[in-house]
Amino acid sequence: MAAPAPDSLLAHWWRNLDRPSWRNFALAMLALAAALLLALYSGVAAETGSLWLAACAALGALAVAGWVALTIVPVLARRTPLRWLAYQIDYKLTREGVVYLAAVFIVALAAFNTGNNLLFLVLASLLAGIAVSGVLSRMVLTGIELKLELPEHIFAERPIVAVAELRNEKLSLPSFSLRLIGEVKKRQAEANPRQILATPVYFPYIPRQQTARQNVELVFPRRGVYRQDAFGLRTRFPFGFLEKTRRVESELEVVVYPRVQPTEEFYEVLPLVSGELESFSRGRGHDLYSIRDYQPTDSARHVDWKASAKTGTLQVREFTREDERRVMLVLDTFAGAAGDGQCEASPAEFATHFERAVTLCACLAWHFYEIDSALEFRAPGLKVSLAPAGEVIYEIMRHLAFARPLPSETRDTFLSDLAQETHIYKIILTSQPRGSIPTSLWTSSYFHFIHAL
Repeated sequence: MAAPAPDSLLAHWWRNLDRPSWRNFALAMLALAAALLLALYSGVAAETGSLWLAACAALGALAVAGWVALTIVPVLARRTPLRWLAYQIDYKLTREGVVYLAAVFIVALAAFNTGNNLLFLVLASLLAGIAVSGVLSRMVLTGIELKLELPEHIFAERPIVAVAELRNEKLSLPSFSLRLIGEVKKRQAEANPRQILATPVYFPYIPRQQTARQNVELVFPRRGVYRQDAFGLRTRFPFGFLEKTRRVESELEVVVYPRVQPTEEFYEVLPLVSGELESFSRGRGHDLYSIRDYQPTDSARHVDWKASAKTGTLQVREFTREDERRVMLVLDTFAGAAGDGQCEASPAEFATHFERAVTLCACLAWHFYEIDSALEFRAPGLKVSLAPAGEVIYEIMRHLAFARPLPSETRDTFLSDLAQETHIYKIILTSQPRGSIPTSLWTSSYFHFIHAL
């Protein structure tokens, strides 16, 4: 079956025609034509001496024009899309434009000094080029809708592929040579220099009523929130004399998780954590592995009495080990108390140590997610209950993206409360002094001190 032929421009225009608006427009034109005829007739009547007739015709013309202005014009204004008039467009003179204007100035001086008609024609052509450039570049920038698609989960220092999309809503005209850039206000750039789109994206051609898409590789260097206050559509079309930028307001915001690429600290900590976790989680399986001779350290409930009766010696059942992989990850964001001998670093140095701690915490969480552990997470003011890591990993990552050090003066019983939970092994990253940590925590936890990172 043959594909249907695409609609012509005329058919598309006729199908989307706003007939009530055109009807009102035609009525307004007829009424204004009648008002013009009355005004002309008033002038003729005044010349022939019929003053009353001239006055009545003039009042009739004013009445008809006033009726059109008060009734039909507001209706047409409400139904007419004039969004392009409100576009904020910035202008910047390019190097080529400076040379061109210098040439225009020289030709103008020569034309006015000599009075040569040919020079005036050349001057008029040069000025017409500026006018044409302004009109065409504005037409290129109007009627363009933009969208930037980003992945749902973004990690620091890991490249992602975003999709920049521009749609040309114009019915009959294409757009040429557009660049999509990220813009920020000067005051906001000083307060929050993090923007999403840092490199321009070039679109050579966008047909009418069609969409153009470009893949963009983005890398976010740090965790946290990235915002884009506005985008800019920039063009030098057609001659490159002026660089015009149409500002498009935006409320785009993304949360960037900490990096999860293993660090040196991660490779140092993981073997220690794995060893202590294995020794803490002793085998509690239910599948029979073997029957062996009784040893003094064995529990009496594991004695196999039938096997013992047959052999005449005590025999015990040995079961396979079930590695439950249950772990609690704890990030203590309270700064160390002053004078404890551990936090003598400056605020800037402590901030560096804290960032390393957050990164290490993210790497550990991601490691337990990859090995399908059951993971629980704790931080001051936050509790993520024990669940398969795949269900809670992004909730944990989101919290780590916003984590900030808390003042030591507000330190509460955070670590003391953890001492009550002895059923699960804990990995704790903290800046608290060793003497302030409850003794019972040492037997069921692995501690890594932030100041040592």
